[in-house]
Amino acid sequence: MIEFILAGPNTPFAVALGLMIAIALAEGVGTLLGLGLSSMIDSLLPEVDLPDADLPDLEAPDFDADLQAGALPGDLETVAAGTEVTGPGQGIFSQILGWLCFGKVPALIILVILLTGFGLVGYVLQSLVQSVSGFLLPGIVASAVAFAGALPFTRVTALGVSKIMPKDESDAVSRRSFVGKPARVVQGHAKKGLPAQARLTDPTGQSHYVLVEPDVEGEVLEQGAEVIIVRQQGPHFTAIRNTNATLTGAGD
Repeated sequence: MIEFILAGPNTPFAVALGLMIAIALAEGVGTLLGLGLSSMIDSLLPEVDLPDADLPDLEAPDFDADLQAGALPGDLETVAAGTEVTGPGQGIFSQILGWLCFGKVPALIILVILLTGFGLVGYVLQSLVQSVSGFLLPGIVASAVAFAGALPFTRVTALGVSKIMPKDESDAVSRRSFVGKPARVVQGHAKKGLPAQARLTDPTGQSHYVLVEPDVEGEVLEQGAEVIIVRQQGPHFTAIRNTNATLTGAGD
């Protein structure tokens, strides 16, 4: 049995299952230490539209109203005048992520399911081939078949997990709704191409931590600076300095 598990053609499956166990242990230790490994990975992924999620739209309407009233700085009036707020499109990559239930289930859980499915499908495949022919498939061939089989396994399992996972209010808040919200830089100094961490509060009162960089070339948003998020660029956002004292809500 050990020889079969560690056989050369089965190395990809042994590595996948070993990595799955390592991730599970790392997440467990991180949870005990208060480190959000799963949240960190989710924040690095692009926003995926999930039309079947049936989540409420919590985007605050007061931002557009303030723009029309001319109460915000000139830079934001330019945004309201027609500057396109960028966001990830529904390309092939986004569609694949949505099909695999990214956005419904934490990315780390999906990765663990995918690795588990890949390893199990691979070993079952090699066992069947060996029992019939007496030899093992080449690793690259077995890996391709196992990966194809692991994808539907991942989707079905992730859908099941999404139905039993506890929900909280922050699950219903789209990252796109952060555009137009005030925030405060809480760690580092944000420069163009070098984002820093900022904190904002959504309409439910939940705090969110996002990566921001200046929307204006050459500007530096120092730690503690009050900013307004103006557009999304992949996993992070661009922001301008908040010069409107009436627009607050970044949290203490």
